[in-house]
Amino acid sequence: GKKGLPWLQAARSETGLPLMVEVATTKQVEEALAHQIDVLWIGARTTVNPFSVQEVADALKGVSVPVFIKNPINPDLELWAGAVERVERAGIKQIGLIHRGFSTFAQTPYRNAPLWHLAIEMKLRFPKLLFINDPSHICGRRDLLSEVMQRAIDLDVDGLMIESHMQPDQAWSDAAQQVTPEELDAMLSRLIWRNDDSSSIDYHSALDQLRQQINQLDEEVLQLLGRRMQLAEQIARYKKENNITILQAGRWQEIMERTLSRAEQLKLSRQFITQYLDALHMESISHQQKILDGDVNPTG
Repeated sequence: GKKGLPWLQAARSETGLPLMVEVATTKQVEEALAHQIDVLWIGARTTVNPFSVQEVADALKGVSVPVFIKNPINPDLELWAGAVERVERAGIKQIGLIHRGFSTFAQTPYRNAPLWHLAIEMKLRFPKLLFINDPSHICGRRDLLSEVMQRAIDLDVDGLMIESHMQPDQAWSDAAQQVTPEELDAMLSRLIWRNDDSSSIDYHSALDQLRQQINQLDEEVLQLLGRRMQLAEQIARYKKENNITILQAGRWQEIMERTLSRAEQLKLSRQFITQYLDALHMESISHQQKILDGDVNPTG
């Protein structure tokens, strides 16, 4: 709270390092600015509430301080993007994103599932914004930190937000995910930093050839999906003529089992194929529903 702000100022005077704190209300914004805090961030529990984000955004009008925005607790990309847009409308020019993982019902070793695909999508949606990763809140335990830190670096994040404590086990909150400064230094020294490009002509030539092959395969996959939906529509017409329901649970279970077995042979992850099949099934049902509802040309 407010009591700690002078301590942070003293730490900045001693180290020369900039200060960054979380704000969730108008009062907290005002107190942070009064103590010359260099950077602010909006936390996950604030991002999840558009009204709270708007309150903070209103308090930031006319201020030039950089603001980072953590992803909301639940995996809702539009909430995260909406928070960015509210802060932008307040006139803040320096905005960054913090990926701290998401709360899900899935069983994972992490405190907050990273859901890397959502982080990547957000990074692509706002390519000009700084993007940092918070492995401490993703992991919830220090033994997983190095793995997540490296994964984030491999995805070309701009930085890491890591909790450190002189005596982690004595910390009043989130003790399990904190490390000593010495442990943090050792973790950082083990990270492999990769380039995002190369000046090698051979590298670019090889990459271009492989990307052309991928583009061709993507086109073929789209053509096959289109053909599959046409077959689904034909099936729907037969179902309509014979007054049969769209959903055939036994048939779908058979497809799932067969495809997952084949996917394992091709070294494709079960999670990926399950998500793919679910999306495929819902699209097929949508096409068939249009036939049953009387739309004779659902793809037109």
